[in-house]
Amino acid sequence: MVKYLKQAPSKSFADNSHADVAARVGQIISEIRADGDAAVRKYAELFDKQTVQSFRLTDTQIEEIMGTLDQQVIDDIVFVQEQVRTFAQAQRESMQDIEIQTLPGVFLGHRHVPVQAAGAYIPGGKYPLTASAHMTIITAKVAGVPRVVACTPPIRGEIPAATIAAMKLAGADEIYLLGGVQAVASMALGTESMPRVDMIAGPGNAYVAEAKRQLFGEIGIDLFAGPTEVLIIADADADPFTIAVDLLSQAEHGPDSPAILVSTSESVALAVLDHIERILPDMPTKDFAEPAWRNWGQVVVVENIDEAYEVADGFAAEHVQVFTADPTVALDKMHNYGALFLGENTCVSFGDKVIGTNHVLPTLGAARYTGGLWVGKYLKTVTYQVIENTDSSAELGRVLGRAARVELFEGHARSGDVRAWRHAGEQFDWIDRALAGSTPAGVDR
Repeated sequence: MVKYLKQAPSKSFADNSHADVAARVGQIISEIRADGDAAVRKYAELFDKQTVQSFRLTDTQIEEIMGTLDQQVIDDIVFVQEQVRTFAQAQRESMQDIEIQTLPGVFLGHRHVPVQAAGAYIPGGKYPLTASAHMTIITAKVAGVPRVVACTPPIRGEIPAATIAAMKLAGADEIYLLGGVQAVASMALGTESMPRVDMIAGPGNAYVAEAKRQLFGEIGIDLFAGPTEVLIIADADADPFTIAVDLLSQAEHGPDSPAILVSTSESVALAVLDHIERILPDMPTKDFAEPAWRNWGQVVVVENIDEAYEVADGFAAEHVQVFTADPTVALDKMHNYGALFLGENTCVSFGDKVIGTNHVLPTLGAARYTGGLWVGKYLKTVTYQVIENTDSSAELGRVLGRAARVELFEGHARSGDVRAWRHAGEQFDWIDRALAGSTPAGVDR
């Protein structure tokens, strides 16, 4: 039996759809499609007060920017990026090319081929998400993408030095100080100064998300992103204070970020509610965390741990933390989540910033059908076939002729007939009529 101590609406993609945003984004994309760099400069000046001639940073500029940072900042970026790179490389190594023989002389295979150009969008705004550079650029480079373009906006007129450093150290081939719809559209469509890319990854605000949605199809994207979500599963032995801190750590992402507790213990749930009320007033980011918790936070009490997993699966949350006696049980019990954080020694914030798994994850219920960004998103798994045995080619031709004619695809059938005729001497009236009076090269009549 499910009991709500605090209930809120569950967000969906419909909640993220705003006609005014869509119309404005569509207008900007149309202008950049038509006018290229001129339209990009127009909107960069309008939104970010940028009047530079070139948005692309030179190597000298990048070195100067990185030189303004404390060495500890650089060292920390290098450390975190090594964690991300190590995990991404293990993912890549798990993806093997294959080739099998299905019939005598018939070989089928697949290869994992990287896209040739990828765009990485690293947000600015109130929180410059430096870690997003690690997640989008390193993953692309480990996948083997030869050209990675990275864009990030200025923040209140200032260059986000740590983000630029992260982009460079991650391996970006081109770095642009450019944000918003104008950045996404430039990467997707190409302009006089920026050749287009094949796919774009990275989070952003509602305008960036809408731009990716509208351009999807012309380019590939990682995910349709929504507000950050966290769900914590807790039993009677879980620490209420840690739960409260972790819930609010994700609520600070934005005023519409859901934070959900599902617990088998009402006393733990009540203690969490009490801790949240004590923590929020002094929280430096309460302008986001407080409305997120008030409007979108939920606390659910269930009868047992199996029901907890069932309820959590129904939410299909982006991040799921499991604070139970045996958290690894969740690996078998749960199916719908972006990422699992098992036990009180880890947390979503580790995943966001330092531990090495990718933090670009499905939201708004998309975890029911997809995982998050990983090396495989930058790879196209493409197939090939080779037939070295003429008898097999002839036999497949016979089967193709029969199968295609059942579906009324005469052209397909004739492709099969030709192989049966060429390699096995089968006779077909349509071939005799087509070749009447001619002898194709290499064919004995």
